[in-house]
Amino acid sequence: MLRLKSTSPPPSNLIDGRRVLALGAALANLIDGPLQGAIVQMGAIPQLQNLAAGAFDLVLIDADAWEAPALAAAVQALSALKACPPVLVVGANLPAGLVRNLMRLEAADILEAPYTDQQMAGEIQNLLARAQPVLSAATGEAGGSRCWAVTGAVGGCGATTVAIEIAYGLATRSGKDRSVCLVDLNLTDGAAAAYLGAAPTMRLSDFGNAADRIDAAMLQAFVTPVCKGLDLVAGVRDPSAFETVGRDAILRMLEVACEVYDWVILDLPRHRHSWTLEALAGCDEVLVISELTVPALLAARAQSDEIEVGVGVAVGLRPRIVLNRLANRMFGPAPSVTEAEKALQRKAEAGVSSDWEAAAASVNLGGPIAQHRPKSKIVKDIQQMVERLAVQPPRRDTAQKAA
Repeated sequence: MLRLKSTSPPPSNLIDGRRVLALGAALANLIDGPLQGAIVQMGAIPQLQNLAAGAFDLVLIDADAWEAPALAAAVQALSALKACPPVLVVGANLPAGLVRNLMRLEAADILEAPYTDQQMAGEIQNLLARAQPVLSAATGEAGGSRCWAVTGAVGGCGATTVAIEIAYGLATRSGKDRSVCLVDLNLTDGAAAAYLGAAPTMRLSDFGNAADRIDAAMLQAFVTPVCKGLDLVAGVRDPSAFETVGRDAILRMLEVACEVYDWVILDLPRHRHSWTLEALAGCDEVLVISELTVPALLAARAQSDEIEVGVGVAVGLRPRIVLNRLANRMFGPAPSVTEAEKALQRKAEAGVSSDWEAAAASVNLGGPIAQHRPKSKIVKDIQQMVERLAVQPPRRDTAQKAA
């Protein structure tokens, strides 16, 4: 389930009696300040390797007191915990990689130095306030959602079509109301609404710096029902959307969607934005869609490598490449799947057959291909991929077992 920073106002006095593990000698100065009333234990990063579940209510880390390898080991150890306590990292020099990796923890935040005691207290209160629902989900009291991202290696490779068919396939498989949400994050000129014959309603730019106003009720103002079990969140065409829509608004909207729906499918633009890596870090699967052409294959390989470097190594995320528009061929210039995999330097996750007539008819009529041409090869290929991936454990569970 995608969990990101919340900006809700914190309740007061949550620190009293809480058990805090402070890693960094300078943090002892906070015991008579923001940590007053807490039960504070000073420690070192190696202590995280054997941290018992429920031993602490908050982990406080001074990033300036530790070298980068030690900080990376700390985040890895915390991410392996079944019920990770809230984590607050403070310091004047916070590595970008550390910040990205922290975002995958259930409840984590950063505070850059210099900061006041009031700012520190506010961040601690925020984290402790968020801890209760997070711990409930970790102990099985609430179910978690699954989030998949779909992105194209090149423009026009069919990523939106694949995302729509995946979302529709999951909704059909579930059979429940409000089971799947398809989110079109191509903010300037997304095509998902047009392909589905739906009216886009999302206007995230209206929120400015007030991302905390986005909640489950507000999300429903953005939603366009497509069919039983499938809702669409898509923005009104806006050429300046990537400049005017704030990062916090996008991440908050995705967090709320993952709280409301069982499945969230992201139609992600291939160009990176300020929120891209954080959104990807919260996904269980990332599918990179490629055509069977040399430029597209090279782009797919480069994009997959970039995602792995940006978020994958630390959080156990390895993008899967899907080859789209496969056609039967005996002769011709197009590479075979075997040749394509040599160019990719990895196995392709799946291949989706070419069926131009079915795709064009569905787009013109408005709706998924599975709705208008259920016997299309496209439908069959994507259904098989969905069934194969849907039964696998969530990526966060797999990463914890591996650790």
